[in-house]
Amino acid sequence: MQLDIANQCFADTIKHSRPNGRVPTALFFGRLHLELEAASKLIAGWLSGFLYFRDRTSHVALQQIVEQTVTGLGYDLVEIERSAGGLLRITIDLPWQAPEEGVDPLPEAFVTVEDCEKVTRQLQFALEVDGVDYARLEVSSPGIDRPLRHEQDFVRFVGSEIDITLKEPIGAAGGGVVNANRKKFRGTLERAEAGGWQIVWSDEPARKPGAKVSKKREPAPLQAMGFALDELREARLAPVVNFKGRGAKPA
Repeated sequence: MQLDIANQCFADTIKHSRPNGRVPTALFFGRLHLELEAASKLIAGWLSGFLYFRDRTSHVALQQIVEQTVTGLGYDLVEIERSAGGLLRITIDLPWQAPEEGVDPLPEAFVTVEDCEKVTRQLQFALEVDGVDYARLEVSSPGIDRPLRHEQDFVRFVGSEIDITLKEPIGAAGGGVVNANRKKFRGTLERAEAGGWQIVWSDEPARKPGAKVSKKREPAPLQAMGFALDELREARLAPVVNFKGRGAKPA
């Protein structure tokens, strides 16, 4: 009975929508379907843009809150990460200043547990005041794959082995020697003669422990590539274990 009433109401609706009372044809429903599909795409695009803008705005606000809090306590903000499960991970470091010329550099200082606890307490208060949503807060010191973001980071770690990822493939700049589609490189960070930065590397295969290498074998040639910081998508210290510390230069 309810189904009959629903069908009758639908038929009455169609009749009233046409002065002549004729039932719309398949062409009518086809056009209606296309219009609804176009409208749904428009709404989906608007919603996607709105969510992107909201997330972007939220990220910028979070960046400002965390950076102001961390730097206000006398530390450098290295990285902010959001992970699954609501984990908010903050990486901090001690401020670094380039040693004066002719003066022996001071021993390298490291972030302590007490430093992390102090920043955690202050961040918890600041994030609560600003209503930032997170499940768990973790504050730590940089790992062996520390990100390099600012000019001072590159000055600090010149001579170290780094991993970089370009925003665009190297293309014709590779001169036919390097694959034109290559974006990722690992090598030694150096100052370029013309100013700026360069990475120096060799495509020599990694030597396996205990493997014998023929003395007649010629090593792969060194290659160098200059780059500007705005050309990088990402730059990090290569995760190489060195028990002498980052400040130690290879012999």
